[in-house]
Amino acid sequence: MSLAIRRYAEADHAAVRDLFIRVNRELAPPESRAAFESYIERSLTEEVDRLADYYAAKQGAFFVAYDGDTFAGMFGLEGLGTPSAELRRMYLDQAFRGRGLARAMLELAEDTCRRAKTPVLTLSTSELQQAALAFYRRSGYRLLREETAAAQTNKTVGGNIRRYYFEKAL
Repeated sequence: MSLAIRRYAEADHAAVRDLFIRVNRELAPPESRAAFESYIERSLTEEVDRLADYYAAKQGAFFVAYDGDTFAGMFGLEGLGTPSAELRRMYLDQAFRGRGLARAMLELAEDTCRRAKTPVLTLSTSELQQAALAFYRRSGYRLLREETAAAQTNKTVGGNIRRYYFEKAL
C-alpha cells in the first residue's frame, strides 16, 4: 500500500462525490432508502458539491486518501483553531476497509487539530455504522450522548436513526 493523505483539491471532486453517494447508499436500510436519497441530495447541494467554500466557512479543512492512484477515502474537519473541532465525512471505499487506512486518517485528523491548537476532537456516527462505533471507542473516544435524529440536516439523515456523539481530548 502506497498511502498518501493530503488536502482536498478540486480535481478530487468527482471521486469524493462518488464515494459519498456509494457509502450512504450502502448504509441505507431498505425501509429508509427514500430518506437516504433525500439526505444525499441535500448534502451534495449544501456541502459536498462546494467542499472548499463549505470547509473554509467552517474554519476547517477536507482531506483525501489515495493508495497509489486509487481514491480510497476522505474526511473533513470543522472548527480548527477553536476549543473543539468536529470530524466529518470520514468514509473509506469498501475495498480499503480493514487495512489500517482509517487509523492513518484519524491520526492525521488528530495531529491537524493539535497543530491548530484545538484540544478536543468530536464526532458523531449512527447505529448503522457498527464498525465505526467500535473503531472510535478503540481509538479512545468517549461517548458523550446518544440521541434519535428525527429531522434531516446535512449532518444526519433523520428518520429516527440513533446517533452517537463522541469526543477525545488531544
